[in-house]
Amino acid sequence: MTTAYSLLLSVALTSLTLTGLGAFGADIINGKKAKKSSMLYMASVQIEGQHKCGGFLIDPSYVLTAAHCDKSGNMTVVLGTHNISPQVANLRRYTVQNKHKHPSFKNVKTGNDIMLLKLSKKLKRAKTIKIPSNDKPLKPKSKCQVAGWGKTEQLNVVNDLLVTDVSTINFTTCKTMWEKLQKLPDNVLCAGGSKTKSGACQGDLGGPLVCSGKAVGIVSLDRCDNPNIPNIYTQISKYTVWIKKVINGGA
Repeated sequence: MTTAYSLLLSVALTSLTLTGLGAFGADIINGKKAKKSSMLYMASVQIEGQHKCGGFLIDPSYVLTAAHCDKSGNMTVVLGTHNISPQVANLRRYTVQNKHKHPSFKNVKTGNDIMLLKLSKKLKRAKTIKIPSNDKPLKPKSKCQVAGWGKTEQLNVVNDLLVTDVSTINFTTCKTMWEKLQKLPDNVLCAGGSKTKSGACQGDLGGPLVCSGKAVGIVSLDRCDNPNIPNIYTQISKYTVWIKKVINGGA
């Protein structure tokens, strides 16, 4: 085998590998930009000025995201824009005053992957999104959306917010599909993935699953490395009492 042929083969195999990683979620990985001003409740949770997770504003002072997004370093939140490029003029960046991880959270595999971020200032005229007011089950095949600044087909984090349609999946079916990898925690929803072209990837974690205009889930486990299984979302309705307690406490 010649050196030139070996090099060509290596490049081809690398290309196939990258395509295989990205092809599962063509709609979001190589997907459509969110309509202008349509999802201004979306938050980019950043560490040292770099996007790490999604989030969403549910109160003028609080962003909801995933607990596992709590990383070391200076955490800030960018809000009110679909384009999070540092070159954007007047980018609205807010300091995180307090982090409230759910007290039962240990790691993403055991569940309770939910966190409230208290902003350093109360936002005026900010766009928020509603969450469920009670614990009402979500029907399978419900039409929803997931959005984020996650990895693209080229495996790069993007500056423009991408959005895709997903459908919820029966939990028993989802649980069976995941059992070879791990036992699913309680209080989660399944949507997207499962041999479809819709889903979330790294960088989308912490973002919302939006159904009928409400945020019903938080992206917790993505399917970037497992294209044939659904994404897992923390079910927000299971935590409304805790959320209200934190917000009403004002800490």
